Amino acid sequence: MGMFDDPVKTSLLRTLDATALRQKVIADNIANADTPGFKKSVVHFEDALAKALSGNKLPLKITDPRHIGANPAGVQPRTERVTTTSLRTDGNNVEVEEEMMNMVTNTITYRSATQFLSGKYAKLRYVISGGR
Repeated sequence: MGMFDDPVKTSLLRTLDATALRQKVIADNIANADTPGFKKSVVHFEDALAKALSGNKLPLKITDPRHIGANPAGVQPRTERVTTTSLRTDGNNVEVEEEMMNMVTNTITYRSATQFLSGKYAKLRYVISGGR
């Protein structure tokens, strides 16, 4: 693990990737809310990240991504089309209110991750500049 490699920073970067993908998926769902037969998609990420981070029960130092243990760098968001439901007779399963709520939640997650990441970089800048 390099000096600047940090599982928290890596997790935050993966979270930003997931929120960007989720934003695109939500926008696609909303854009197709009136398309007959359209099935919404969802992004799965948080459970995989939590599993990757909790998998390491021993405090082992990981110096290579191929080592056994917590590896948030390998966690990628996964998109899945939801085909098991239909809200309307035309086969569409997009509920705009739910998508708007998902968009708000995603925006809060994005802003939180950027704030935490900004704080981590501010601490590095502070140390590098010698506390000035």
